[in-house]
Amino acid sequence: MAEKRSGCPINLSLEVIGDKWSLLVIRDMTFGNRRHFRELLTSSEEGIASNILADRLQRLVEAGLITRAPDPSHKQKVVYSLAEPGIQLVPVMAALGSWGRRHLPVSRELSIRAELLERGGPALWEDFMDELRELHLGKARPDGARSVLAHLTEAYLAEVARAEN
Repeated sequence: MAEKRSGCPINLSLEVIGDKWSLLVIRDMTFGNRRHFRELLTSSEEGIASNILADRLQRLVEAGLITRAPDPSHKQKVVYSLAEPGIQLVPVMAALGSWGRRHLPVSRELSIRAELLERGGPALWEDFMDELRELHLGKARPDGARSVLAHLTEAYLAEVARAEN
């Protein structure tokens, strides 16, 4: 592993997720449930290049934020999953989204999820992290648990439809 600039927790965190793309890859896995290379490549709102995506996926695996495993549905594909440290970035992403909504010229459709996470607060973040643990780690949730991902996706799609009309 490369030498670290300091032992400061903010510095060390930024050395893992502070480049231009890593947190966006995790965002797309978290909010878009994108688990395959092609999905991450073609659905990136920001247009990540394939070589950059391959590099960031490798770095995130090495850092323990995501895992890589053979895809049981296709022998030539792999599936990427959020690991527990990646799932625990939900509150960080909620805080970044909240800050961005207040201080930057965001679009309504791309900021609705941040607004809902901000309104829902830590209780919603915990429910979302539990849902991500189920999706990515196979940990069961109680029957009838609400789908935060579905709620966030529906709100996003409604805003996209509104913007098109």
